[in-house]
Amino acid sequence: MTRPALELSGVACTFVGRDDAAQRYTAVRDVTLQVGAGEFVSVVGPTGCGKSTLLNVAAGLLAPSAGTVRAFGAPLQGLNRRAGYMFQTESLMPWRTALANVMAGLQFRGATAATARAQAEDWLQRVGLAGFGDRYPHQLSGGMRKRTSLAQTLALDPDLILMDEPFSALDIQTRQLMENEVLALWSGDDRRAAKAVLFITHDLDEAIAMSDRVVVMSAGPGSRPIGEFAIDLPRPRDVAEVRTAPRFVELHRAIWDVLRDEVLRGYQQQLRKAG
Repeated sequence: MTRPALELSGVACTFVGRDDAAQRYTAVRDVTLQVGAGEFVSVVGPTGCGKSTLLNVAAGLLAPSAGTVRAFGAPLQGLNRRAGYMFQTESLMPWRTALANVMAGLQFRGATAATARAQAEDWLQRVGLAGFGDRYPHQLSGGMRKRTSLAQTLALDPDLILMDEPFSALDIQTRQLMENEVLALWSGDDRRAAKAVLFITHDLDEAIAMSDRVVVMSAGPGSRPIGEFAIDLPRPRDVAEVRTAPRFVELHRAIWDVLRDEVLRGYQQQLRKAG
């Protein structure tokens, strides 16, 4: 049996104030979550529910306060070397061209300049940026910068792809194009059986349109999974067209029934903090 790409078991993350040890905040607790090899899993929940915290745990950037983390069956110690991370914020180095940005991770891993260049050029072509390798980030549109970041992540050939609201800053048309590109690259990879995606988003439509499974988190603090839904929409999918399918509407209604109260609770907590 193939081991899951990622296993979180009873994970909790508590943060202690630097100047006041009595100030403790538990972002997530009692989180048990699996992502199978080749599976696309999205996590949705209210603002501040610890979604990004879980992604950092999966990447090995944050050690949990309690619980265990396993990557492909092995306990995760330090950085998850089998994971690639696509951040919400800009991660491109402004002094490097698009090509040099994609090459960077490959060179950090020991690839020669010639090998890194060849692989980076291939990935820029695969994300629709052939001929733009000599452009600097400030010379690229927002969508093109996201394509470059995607190429930068996938060029490392990760077995687990971690994505933290990567398209939230894009306009709706560019966003849907990028979502379809991600699905095409993911499903079209001959090694898909060894791939997995953990995708963080605030957008329920996006989660349903892209995923095999959607996990719903409660409002924080101490967020935990409160619902899990298998997305049985046929693939391949066009993220714009699938939104009109009757089954999509049914799934959206079912998930929103679980998510609605948590979003309201999270919003009320934000108002109290602001007050």
